[in-house]
Amino acid sequence: MPTAVHFGAGNIGRGFIAEVLFNNDFRTIFVDINETVIQELKDRQSYRIGIASPEESEVPVANVTGLNNAEEPEKVIEAIAQADLITTAIGPNILPYIAELIAQGIHQRAKNQNIAPMDVIAAENMIGASQFLKEEVYKYLSEDDRVFAEAYIGFPNSAVDRIVPDQNNDDPLYVLVEPFSEWIIETQNLKNKSLRLHGVIYVEDLEPYIERKLFSVNTGHATAAYAGAHLGYVLVDTSLEDATIVKHLEAVLHETGELLIKKWGFDQDEHEEYIQTIIQRFKNPYIVDPVNRVARTPIRKLGFDERFIRPIRELRQRELSYDHLLATVAMAFKFRDDQDEQSMELEKLFEEHVPAEVVKRVTQLEDEFLIQEIVQAIKHLDQ
Repeated sequence: MPTAVHFGAGNIGRGFIAEVLFNNDFRTIFVDINETVIQELKDRQSYRIGIASPEESEVPVANVTGLNNAEEPEKVIEAIAQADLITTAIGPNILPYIAELIAQGIHQRAKNQNIAPMDVIAAENMIGASQFLKEEVYKYLSEDDRVFAEAYIGFPNSAVDRIVPDQNNDDPLYVLVEPFSEWIIETQNLKNKSLRLHGVIYVEDLEPYIERKLFSVNTGHATAAYAGAHLGYVLVDTSLEDATIVKHLEAVLHETGELLIKKWGFDQDEHEEYIQTIIQRFKNPYIVDPVNRVARTPIRKLGFDERFIRPIRELRQRELSYDHLLATVAMAFKFRDDQDEQSMELEKLFEEHVPAEVVKRVTQLEDEFLIQEIVQAIKHLDQ
């Protein structure tokens, strides 16, 4: 039975990646510092995933165990030295902290003369996550180990998509997920080209699919949340019972869709179907997702290369419409939640600076025309 070492025993790791691995007859070794979860994985070696649907079905995940990388680093290194696949779902900010351990595992593979090709796939919500991880890992490799890694260790980028709501379960291993899931892996940086996981889409160029997800799912989910918050809704699914919000969401996704079609050549009918699928996912009444959870960290979401400003910039360059995106950006600037540090920071910025300065500082835009368009959208919202 092939073995995968998976970093991150959180909801995406347990509720998506491990399910795919189990369905492909892998044994999965979870690596995490959560003592409770790791001990439960060691003791039980299986758990169940709940599917948020009318059927309320559950699916099993077995052939699993765990290692605590804080307490058992030597065992993690040995597991990497023998593994057939490495995956992560640990959060982009945590990737640098696991890089040295992966490098030590690669060193051990070289020492053992294990020349079986292996891939390290970062299943993170980040563009180029695997290549970023590669750069971090290579900082800890000797010149000889780098030569070995270049020959036998791949770092193909990937994109993952599955909504996993915030949840508190009595069973520390149980996780509730939406029925939809998508995992796309690029082929150009694969080393183990013979491994093709069932349930995974393999493409030569990942960038179009990364942008499709960022400009559709991420943009759309945040749009539903900011529009919902603006109109006083508490949950994403109930906000989408409001026809006004649905109409606005569709308009935003058609704006980003126009960009994706022009830029990457996606089929218009297929993309329309993709948009409608996304909206139905957000409407899922079995996913209880608070508006404030999805809308939190607005300063990050309003970043230069993030889900709103980036498509607006590219639509402007192509002289395409972005009016509904502008309206959403205004709602994001006006979002307030006293439990969210960034929304409170925005409020303070508006108290201390003129709107144009706040917009410029948050978005890092230098296009004065676009800055003023956003300012006017914010003022329009206040009227």
